[in-house]
Amino acid sequence: MAYSVSKLTDYSAAALERASAELFSALGHEAAAVQSEADWKIFRDRWMARKNGILPQINDIWLKGAPKGAKREVGQHVNLIKERVEQAVAGAKVRYQIPTVPIAHAGSEISEVEFQRGALEKAGFVDITLPGVRRPIGAEHPVIKTMHEMVSVFQKLGYSVADGPVIETDYYNFEALNFPPNHPARDTQDTLFIAGQQGKPQRERLLLRTHTSPVQIRTMETMRPPIRIVIPGTVHRNDPPDASHSPMFHQIEGLAVDTNITFGDLKGTLDHAMKEFFGSSVKTSFRPSFFPFTEPSAEMFVSCFICGGSGKRGSDTCRPCKQTGWIEILGCGMVDPNVFEFVKDNGYDPKKVSGFAFGMGADRIALLKYGVDDIQLFFNGDVRFLEQWA
Repeated sequence: MAYSVSKLTDYSAAALERASAELFSALGHEAAAVQSEADWKIFRDRWMARKNGILPQINDIWLKGAPKGAKREVGQHVNLIKERVEQAVAGAKVRYQIPTVPIAHAGSEISEVEFQRGALEKAGFVDITLPGVRRPIGAEHPVIKTMHEMVSVFQKLGYSVADGPVIETDYYNFEALNFPPNHPARDTQDTLFIAGQQGKPQRERLLLRTHTSPVQIRTMETMRPPIRIVIPGTVHRNDPPDASHSPMFHQIEGLAVDTNITFGDLKGTLDHAMKEFFGSSVKTSFRPSFFPFTEPSAEMFVSCFICGGSGKRGSDTCRPCKQTGWIEILGCGMVDPNVFEFVKDNGYDPKKVSGFAFGMGADRIALLKYGVDDIQLFFNGDVRFLEQWA
């Protein structure tokens, strides 16, 4: 039954609330039924027409008929009703003017939510039920983007991502990785030590990790074999900044431990990963090297993906590969049995398990991938430079 204004016999606050609630309920139902311009005009005139609209009737029947002592409170209710009616009429007009468009048909550059928000704002209203406007957070840094892409390659091979602290102890950074106290390889790391550590035993002294390898030991302490992990993160060394060095840079390491793992598994894994990252046409080459925590050790090269391995770019020489046709990418090798001795009690008996490890510089790979000739450009914070890779 359509709503009609009835005369009030009780002007108490409770009676006014009940009468107003009944009116608002009818207003909401009639506003929701508006589907076209014709419906809206009928709805508008029914509630706001000067002669016989519901608003004028409320004014005449409720306010003018109220006793003198109740006029103030009745007037407040009438003003609230007037405001709600005006909002409902305006809102009904906006809703019928906005077509219900499925997102798939709203166009490739605008969603239904954006379409509705734009129409509401154009009409001078804001629908608070719509999702808020999200501020753009920028683009991924080219080095971080490179790390994520390389990590995803190994995740597809079944590797899990591991992480560890940047401030490490000498034990995890060196000793547990087969660096004896006076090993010359310690000097090549150019370690940055935390001040005030002289009174501690050497293995407990704090430093900024020089590689992400400590995470390998920490993971083997908490997880029994088999394990396959990839470790991205920042590392620090006391290198003066220049075009190819930075005191802070990024590494990606990997570790696989199981029974009967061989150097052939290492070569096959890395060959697949490089083809996945650089393209199926690249070739890999392994050359003997030395690392304290792997034996045997090797450096891996990929055929230059810039010049195609020819050493030339047209009539010019190829600078990234120095005309050799090969680019050094990472160091790798079979985990030294001495390393397993530090975690032997957690299932890493070097007589029963074997494994391989590898590590690469994400910054160097980003330099090659994006054709940048100065690593410092990555860290200067120049938005004009960084947004080229957005």
